[in-house]
Amino acid sequence: MDVAPLIADVLKRQDVRVTFFAANERTRVGDGSLGQHWGPWWKARAAEGHEFASHTYDHAYWRGDLPGAEPTFRIRPSAGSDEGRDLTWNAANYCANIDLAAQRLQDITGKKPLPLYRAPGGKTSPRLLATARACGWAHAGWSPAGFLGDELPSETFSNAALLNKALKDIREGDILLAHLGIWSRKDAWAPAVLEPLIVGLKGRGFCFETLRAHPAYKGWIAARGQ
Repeated sequence: MDVAPLIADVLKRQDVRVTFFAANERTRVGDGSLGQHWGPWWKARAAEGHEFASHTYDHAYWRGDLPGAEPTFRIRPSAGSDEGRDLTWNAANYCANIDLAAQRLQDITGKKPLPLYRAPGGKTSPRLLATARACGWAHAGWSPAGFLGDELPSETFSNAALLNKALKDIREGDILLAHLGIWSRKDAWAPAVLEPLIVGLKGRGFCFETLRAHPAYKGWIAARGQ
């Protein structure tokens, strides 16, 4: 969340609304990204018209499907009390972790999150996706050109190179992915790239929408009364 205030300022200045996928991850300041400290920040984003969705509460990485008639998975959370441990979760466990992040977002913001989630790292299997969908959550990934590279090492992927690639490759309908800060990247991406990227894409004639309006998801969202 280090760059979260800066990102909020840029989005407001550029009149862009986004979809925030949130997990309760460790933060340098405060009690986690969905803790009390950052609650006012999330609530302010709701007032500005942004959308929210789950990223699993414990930032739970899918590591593999396990054999058996009922869906079970090897999961490794990168946050929470089981951080770094390999766990076995059934469908109820996995769905509950998606639900928990969404409920926490709703409690903080007063706004119902979209019935979407994003698996950490984008790591999934057909069985995992079917399990989530059966309990009301459609998975939202990102477009190949929309991987903006803010989690890549800055020693080999400079901000200038990432910006130039995005401006060249992004096309209509692409879903773009960026983070509210990455611990491992030494040269922070957002302060250097976010606003020039938005301005540059606007210059190419693009506008921005939340996933509520995306053709791949708007039918699913509308069918669930949102």
